[in-house]
Amino acid sequence: MQTPLFIYVHGFNSSPSSIKAQLLGQYLREAQIDVDYEVPELSHWPAQAIKQLETLIEAVPDRPVTLIGSSLGGYYSTWLAEKYSHVRVVLVNPAVRPYALLEDWLGENENLYTHEHYVLTRDHLRQLLEINCEQIRNPSRYLLLTQTDDETLDYREAVDKFAGSPQFVQPGGSHGFDRFQDLIPAILAFSQGRVELPPAEPLEAS
Repeated sequence: MQTPLFIYVHGFNSSPSSIKAQLLGQYLREAQIDVDYEVPELSHWPAQAIKQLETLIEAVPDRPVTLIGSSLGGYYSTWLAEKYSHVRVVLVNPAVRPYALLEDWLGENENLYTHEHYVLTRDHLRQLLEINCEQIRNPSRYLLLTQTDDETLDYREAVDKFAGSPQFVQPGGSHGFDRFQDLIPAILAFSQGRVELPPAEPLEAS
């Protein structure tokens, strides 16, 4: 079997230094899991970010690919899973309608990790709308991980959109997804075609 490829797809104003990306990388190294792991630093332009991810995916047409998409990264990952048949996606508190959510962020922005300054424009929102997937044609390719006390997104949008997919809906938590490390074994199982979720025990908001 070809070595699987994991790609962590970070969210809006995030980077490869995000806590979840680091936790997953550490787990894979320490457990000596036989996968390749990529965490690209994505452009703030959606069209360019998609091209970056497509380049990684198209370079390995014969290998299984699992995208771990957080927030806006989950939105990007949905588009890619619908396009490529060898891709599975783990959605972590995913954005469902970022073209509407980010209306409030138009103007000057700073990436929280890289400190890059840029202007978010309506062209960004147009590019997001262009990759919107109204219908999920392949629900079995998705695993939804979401927490109900997400302070940024309404978790119910993702629950509704991915109603046909396996879901882990945890009471409490936060947008950053508290105790993400507890779900890494489930992510590994899903990458191999299995659904092995722990009980969704309630969490205190962080």
